[in-house]
Amino acid sequence: MFVARNSDGQLLKIPIPVHYLYVFVAGALIGMFTITGIAGSYTRMLAKTLRFNQLREEKDSLAKNYNHLEKVTKEKDVQVASLGSIANEVSTLYGLKPEPMLEAAPQDGVGEKRFTSSLDQFYALRTSAMSGVATTAIDFGTRNATLDDWMKLASAPSLWPIEGRIMSAFGERQDPFNGEGAFHRGVDISGGYGQAILAPADGVVEEAESHNGYGKTVVINHGYGYSTLFGHMSGFAVTVGQHVQRGDVIGYVGQTGRSTGPHVHYEVRINDVPVNPHKYMRITTGSPDFVRAD
Repeated sequence: MFVARNSDGQLLKIPIPVHYLYVFVAGALIGMFTITGIAGSYTRMLAKTLRFNQLREEKDSLAKNYNHLEKVTKEKDVQVASLGSIANEVSTLYGLKPEPMLEAAPQDGVGEKRFTSSLDQFYALRTSAMSGVATTAIDFGTRNATLDDWMKLASAPSLWPIEGRIMSAFGERQDPFNGEGAFHRGVDISGGYGQAILAPADGVVEEAESHNGYGKTVVINHGYGYSTLFGHMSGFAVTVGQHVQRGDVIGYVGQTGRSTGPHVHYEVRINDVPVNPHKYMRITTGSPDFVRAD
């Protein structure tokens, strides 16, 4: 009911049907829901716009990264071709077999592998040349070999452990103590008591202890199946597990164990089988081919 006054100041009561109120309330609710829906739609639109902008930025970033990677890939392909050419020229010069990973090949998704392999082999060739392994390989008669063969030669002992006279060679000999025939597993090199004994190649010390017969002994693992043994030392300069480089001092000449005088008993082993060390004793510290592996 609405209450109002007429011109005479009297109160007037005007009844309004209840269903009009229902219509009014319904209209208010509809308006509220409409406004809420519009607000929700606007919010969703804003969210979609932000997401779209974010995706567009990501797309632009990916495009830039792709272009950068494409450029890097092209540069690496050029480097691979250059390194491959250099490595093959050097390999041909020294009679090495062609390396498959350095030969021309279609784009097969192994560019990174070819690049890494080319670098490894290029550096291996450079290291081999600088350390005199190329000369050693030719001396050994390894024509038509592979770079892996050169790597094995790089691991092979090549330095005299001490400079001295060979007192006893590898092979059958007469035992100096009982006069009976015996097989000598290495060579005996004479030296002054306390003279430094040098590592003939890079490696890891596997043993540094006393043995019956050998006395104070050092064993070095050079990799690729190569190992060396040094006996009759007066003292150690290395410990087990230590990495040594060609030319490092590993111990000192003595006469511990079964020894007739100061010398070093030197063995070269391939897969634990003693071989003649003389073919591996190619350079001395005074030789122009000697390069300390620093």
